[in-house]
Amino acid sequence: MQTKKILVTGAAGFIGSWLTMRLLKDHPEISVVGYDNLNPYYPVSLKEYRLDMIGALPESEGRWTFVSGELEDREKVRAVFDEHRPELVVNLAAQAGVRRSLREPEVYLASNVIGFFNILESCREYHVGHLVFASSSSVYGDSRDVPFEPEQDTDHPVSFYAATKKTNEVMGYAYSKCFGLPMTALRFFSVYGPAGRPDMAYYHFSETWMSGKNISLFDEGRCKRDFTYIDDVVSALEQILLSGKSKELFDAMETPYRVYNIGNENPVLMTDFVRILSDSLIRYGALPTDFSLWDRVDLVGKQAGDPEITCADSSGLLNDYGIKPSVNIEDGLDRFARWFAQYKNGAKK
Repeated sequence: MQTKKILVTGAAGFIGSWLTMRLLKDHPEISVVGYDNLNPYYPVSLKEYRLDMIGALPESEGRWTFVSGELEDREKVRAVFDEHRPELVVNLAAQAGVRRSLREPEVYLASNVIGFFNILESCREYHVGHLVFASSSSVYGDSRDVPFEPEQDTDHPVSFYAATKKTNEVMGYAYSKCFGLPMTALRFFSVYGPAGRPDMAYYHFSETWMSGKNISLFDEGRCKRDFTYIDDVVSALEQILLSGKSKELFDAMETPYRVYNIGNENPVLMTDFVRILSDSLIRYGALPTDFSLWDRVDLVGKQAGDPEITCADSSGLLNDYGIKPSVNIEDGLDRFARWFAQYKNGAKK
């Protein structure tokens, strides 16, 4: 059987690792090349844990290759393309974190802009059939026009991280227009789940409570967020990459470029979110049964760069691919809490 090669950048990251495992387990005709710099933005041990999960799959034998490198290293990126000749590319590697981008913007410029340029150039040079890349709901800034639609104005970012993601979209469109490179941008809305990013609210809150400290809810908990469970995100990526529908859509377009939101379309009030999360953590023993939620929550003012509400209009994915996220917040946080309790228990041994 002739295998199809897919390059996944950010393969040691949250979304990249789960996507890689799905591709290897469900598609024997596919081999995956992972690329990641294992940077210490959050504990490298968690990234190594994810890589260990991939390597432990029986299906990874002979079909999984990992390369350590920086996106901004143009020669290294090009060498990966030259050696492996991927037919499809999923660019999930980026420097994440809204607040850090306000303090260290040069890190975001290097990884998210220069790094993305290197991916675009290699995709063009090696005639990649489809580039799917991560954008973010942060491109909508502090817009109150909800639900957010892909067609609405995104020219007013409120963080440099958001500005880099908007830049990716504009650069991608230009390459698609000028060189005919098929491309899909996905604006992710607050992706969460097992083995997720420790800087995200659900993970950070869990660790903070376990350490005996209080969490802070900005805007006194009045914010609403559209949370998207990891399995829904991976299923969407899988469909876009492999269903054949993408080619049909692109063949009908002068410029083969599309932008989609991927969200649950059901914003959750943050006070409800922490209640559901704490109940789940208690259920699996990560917090004690006498945990008193509102004694462990500090309601504070609004944080710079935080929108009041995020809400995706994901109808484009439904119309074009039949994709509709289905995991509700109660089930998703339950699955995370079960994993979190097991992971932390294992770390203590």
